[in-house]
Amino acid sequence: MKKKKTYGEVYALGQYISMSAPKARRVIDQIRGRSYEETLMLLALMPYRACDPILKLVNSAAANARHNMSFNEATLVISKAEVNEGTTVKKLKPRARGRSYPIRRPTCHIRIVLQDTSFDEFEEDFFSLKKDAWEKKNKDKNMTYHDIYNSEGLWHKK
Repeated sequence: MKKKKTYGEVYALGQYISMSAPKARRVIDQIRGRSYEETLMLLALMPYRACDPILKLVNSAAANARHNMSFNEATLVISKAEVNEGTTVKKLKPRARGRSYPIRRPTCHIRIVLQDTSFDEFEEDFFSLKKDAWEKKNKDKNMTYHDIYNSEGLWHKK
């Protein structure tokens, strides 16, 4: 499946972060849909260990937006934020009487997508102009919907 190219979006991806995915999702769910500046304040004040790597990713995505796309940080919004499970590092810890105890260190992949809201305003203006022109062009054409399944026209057996 080919990805649709989206304009006005930048992202940062952090892979193999040493943390379980549910612990990172707890923080990600709080910042999804918020503005960039509000997210920085939330992450600085939240008491979870997951806030530090997520804060680094948000700053990295904002730096990508500023440097690569010349976006203003005041108009950035976190449009998508997702956490996926990564590989689990498995080790053995020696215990008494020659036995071993397995230790599992889960990792996760975090992706933060920032969207520029000023670009959305431009896009809405552009597409509203196209829609008005299409409505004027197709004003005379009458479009009807015919329900062939409920009108007994196709499989009517008498």
